[in-house]
Amino acid sequence: MKKIIDILKEKVTEGFVKAGYDARYGFITNSSRPDLCQYQCNGAMAAAKEYKKAPAMIAGDVVDVLAGDEIFETIEAVNPGFINIKVSGELLAVQAEKMDREEQFGLELPDKPKTIVIDYGGANVAKPLHVGHLRSAIIGESVKRICRYMGNNVLGDVHLGDWGLQIGLIITEVKKRQPELPYFDNAHEGAYPSEAPFTISDLEEIYPCASSYSKEHPEYLQEAQEATAMLQEGHPGYRALWQHILDVSIADLKMNYGSLNVDFDLWKKESDAQPYIPDMVQKLKDDGLAYMSEGALVVDVTEESDKKELPPCLIVKSNGATLYATTDLATIVEREKLYHPDHIIYLADKRQTMHFTQVFRVAKKAGIADPDVRLDFIGFGTMNGKDGKPFKTRDGGVLRLQELCRMINEEVYKKVTENRDYEEEEAREIAAKVGLAALKYGDLSNQASKDYIFDVERFASFEGNTGPYILYTVVRIKSLLGKYKENGGVLDEKARMLPPVSESETDLYLTLSKYADTIESAYAELAPHRICQFIYELSEAFNHFYHETKILAEEDEKRKASYLKLIALVQRVLEQCIGLLGFEAPEKM
Repeated sequence: MKKIIDILKEKVTEGFVKAGYDARYGFITNSSRPDLCQYQCNGAMAAAKEYKKAPAMIAGDVVDVLAGDEIFETIEAVNPGFINIKVSGELLAVQAEKMDREEQFGLELPDKPKTIVIDYGGANVAKPLHVGHLRSAIIGESVKRICRYMGNNVLGDVHLGDWGLQIGLIITEVKKRQPELPYFDNAHEGAYPSEAPFTISDLEEIYPCASSYSKEHPEYLQEAQEATAMLQEGHPGYRALWQHILDVSIADLKMNYGSLNVDFDLWKKESDAQPYIPDMVQKLKDDGLAYMSEGALVVDVTEESDKKELPPCLIVKSNGATLYATTDLATIVEREKLYHPDHIIYLADKRQTMHFTQVFRVAKKAGIADPDVRLDFIGFGTMNGKDGKPFKTRDGGVLRLQELCRMINEEVYKKVTENRDYEEEEAREIAAKVGLAALKYGDLSNQASKDYIFDVERFASFEGNTGPYILYTVVRIKSLLGKYKENGGVLDEKARMLPPVSESETDLYLTLSKYADTIESAYAELAPHRICQFIYELSEAFNHFYHETKILAEEDEKRKASYLKLIALVQRVLEQCIGLLGFEAPEKM
């Protein structure tokens, strides 16, 4: 489906050509002065030098050619040479009709779908999710949904940390507490117990205890390092215990991510990449890319275009240990082998920018990633408290994600029950949906790379640029349509959308028409905040229209049917957009 801006470009380009000017000057933009016009063309300004003619004269020539065309309500040349355009109400109505009946509201998908792997989540086993995991999960889930909506084959991978010293510490602490377990008996034969000797609550206490103790007791740390090495070398008891850690942790993680409406296609782990490391390291050596520096194996990544030299990528430490870079490179080897991706996207704290720059450059330089594979890193800022510092508990600890969700749900629950008399269970269900919208929209409405202030009261507000306000708009439309049906009305699918008769209706049509541009830019930039901007504008436009228009009381039945069809389309578009952001609207609020 052609967008309004493309229809205008074709028409204005034709006008330039007919007036004797080059077609390239017929470009159209959204107006920077919406109080004066909806769209504008500045091509006459650019053409002035070539044609040695005043821009206003060129603009006038083009307008003379186009004046009277039915797609324009007004088109005029304005000093010093702008062409200001307002489109006809008929065109707006026709475009909305097309959106209403076409799949995905007329959005044109890329000709060739891609296979995209999105690496987000980044949780570690045996550790609870905390606020530091929030942005990766929320932004990554939305990017995944946007890429999938654009027709691609998308795989979201949680990429769990499960292979480092943390596992050795847990094994060591469990051994200290329960030395009689068969996992520590070298003479044990046969199968190990199928039930884990700990719960997730136990693990969440065991790891910090072991980590803290190891910092003050070198012999304990050494034992944990030895346990880690034995696990990685295949010790059967430690492998069995490690599997228990995975099973218990993943079950808990799935529940917690599920409460955020975050769903991974792949539950791959760092350990899955380990078998690929030896051959990969050997290839780096054989190709002359990796060399020894101060006992460590490194690869240079600086390129001619760099303004300053970048540190080399460390592949193997002097003690023989591998690093995150090694694992990330081996994971690309695995992904190339298993999924043949066209595009791999990583989400992590923006402070890891250098790490991913190094990894991407080594991957391309060494042929680990196919030359045509696009590698992107979305580095996000921190979520801060009102003091501007990273969000903490009152005692200065790291806040668990579960507790953060509880806080915002409670705030929403208070607002939901202030003016409505709901049963407890229903109020809690509404608060959970609205709370998730408050949390996700509060995050996603910011550009990913920016830090932002987490403000429970503001995010949970039903007014302003917030998730609850967007949901309230959806619920308001549902209520309006529901009331119409309750009074015996039947929505006429064949009804025609009529040209707008008020400024607020025109604005609603115009805002709706930005849908395709919004989704395309959100996809191209991997930027969910673009969708947030759009649905806030659309909600504002609808609510202005709602307050100024007697929709159900309209006496002209054709006009009423047009109104109802228009607002039903607004509801569907809003619901599609919030789905891409990862939340949904309740039936009532």
